[in-house]
Amino acid sequence: MCRLRLLYHGGQRRAEALTQPRASEGNIPALICDLCRQFYDLGWVSGTGGGISIRGPEGIYIAPSGVQKERLAPADMFLLAADQLENPVILQRPQDPKLRLSECRPLFFNAYRQRNAGAVMHSHSVWAVLATRLFAPTGGPGAFVCRDLEMQKGLRGKGCFDTVTVPIIANTPREAQLTESMAQAMSAHPDVDAVLVAGHGVYVWGETWQQAKTQAECYDYLFRAVVEAHRLGLPMSAHTGTEARRNVS
Repeated sequence: MCRLRLLYHGGQRRAEALTQPRASEGNIPALICDLCRQFYDLGWVSGTGGGISIRGPEGIYIAPSGVQKERLAPADMFLLAADQLENPVILQRPQDPKLRLSECRPLFFNAYRQRNAGAVMHSHSVWAVLATRLFAPTGGPGAFVCRDLEMQKGLRGKGCFDTVTVPIIANTPREAQLTESMAQAMSAHPDVDAVLVAGHGVYVWGETWQQAKTQAECYDYLFRAVVEAHRLGLPMSAHTGTEARRNVS
């Protein structure tokens, strides 16, 4: 009942959807719908933006492009062959023939190809966008840097006193045009599971959907912490404070 009241501001339909049983891990299309509703409430996939893909025994499931992510149904998913990462093969299309394969598909496949990911998530979080403005104010390539934050422990191989460096790539008019620069950034930063896109958002992946979700939440926390600290004039460390001031000066 409390969950229903807390989220009722999203509308009657949203409230009803959240009272339904949570998707089981074996039903990946339903799981994607469940995650998209959660991401919508976080402001990550509003305005039809963002996306998600999960690899399962049957293949790679991808949410469609240009749709209201919080209103997705399991029958809306695309299923692609997991063993055809170079030449994508659609095994199953959505029931609605008007739905289009996600523009994020080539970028999702970067994570499957280069990191053997189990899931990839694309967020249009405002904190990711502001982080790119702070560390790459001209919109070109750069790197987000933070350290000394407890939530870094939620990232693969990182501790709270480590330095976390997330590459930033320049945005392009079409999502697919990011494929090569994202692949290069991933190769240059094998210790992180995220790539920021200037003025756009972030791609995060993990070995499983649980790890991808955890890391997406932790990265978003870190982006927000550093952006808010800069706004308040309270650098998170000597390194991040100096770097941010140099970039925006």
